[in-house]
Amino acid sequence: MLFRRTVLAGFAALALLPLAASAAELPDLGGKSVVVVTENAYPPLQFIDPKSGKAIGWEYDAMNEIAKRLNVKIEYQNTSWDAMIQAVSDGQYNIGMTGITIKEDRKQKVDFSDPYMRSQQFMLVRGDEKRFTDAKSFAEIKDGLVGAQPGTTPFYTAVYEVLDGNEQNPRIKLFETFGATVQALKAGDVDVVLTDGTAGKGYVDASNGALKLIGGPLGTEDFGFIFPKGSDLVAPVNAAISALKADGTLDALNKKWFLDYKMGE
Repeated sequence: MLFRRTVLAGFAALALLPLAASAAELPDLGGKSVVVVTENAYPPLQFIDPKSGKAIGWEYDAMNEIAKRLNVKIEYQNTSWDAMIQAVSDGQYNIGMTGITIKEDRKQKVDFSDPYMRSQQFMLVRGDEKRFTDAKSFAEIKDGLVGAQPGTTPFYTAVYEVLDGNEQNPRIKLFETFGATVQALKAGDVDVVLTDGTAGKGYVDASNGALKLIGGPLGTEDFGFIFPKGSDLVAPVNAAISALKADGTLDALNKKWFLDYKMGE
């Protein structure tokens, strides 16, 4: 089955996975309390609204709808990306969400939900950048610096698809949060940040021309929620994701957050 694609202002930033049959009846979890942890630094998936100061985004809306359909009570908490997977693995939280790429090595520590989104990696640069236009021309600039979070898909994309495969390459500058990498880019401390099109589009729209995306997609990744190994929440959440795909709810969220929402307005 062909993937249904949502093209964001000319960027192939996201593609939904094939629609699955809606569950005839979702399980009722009886008002169970569930602690969900996130980073709040990945617009438009989850971030702090600069106007209201509230945490909002695509993943919040999706998780709230899942909670409603499964009859669970959600408590949201915040942590850094570096700490999240291990904290969920240790059982400190019931679910983790922050555009987490489904990877085989991560499955050794946590269980993943079914994919709820597919995204592609792009290069985010300053709006006046003229020295390079893609990964190849950037790699040829010996003093060009990449900002990334350790252990993330953008980090490994930078290492293996943009640079020389050396994870200790001094051209890679590490930051604790994705937001910090973008601030470093704006300040001129790094020259490029690798990001999926969803987050990159959000930052570009809010930058008033200070940022732009260049080149073609560097890789494709599927996003999923994470759980402690053996969690009994995986199957109910998967059933809810299936229902949200089948009834068009995810399509509506994509339109709301990737097409209609304008950061900073």
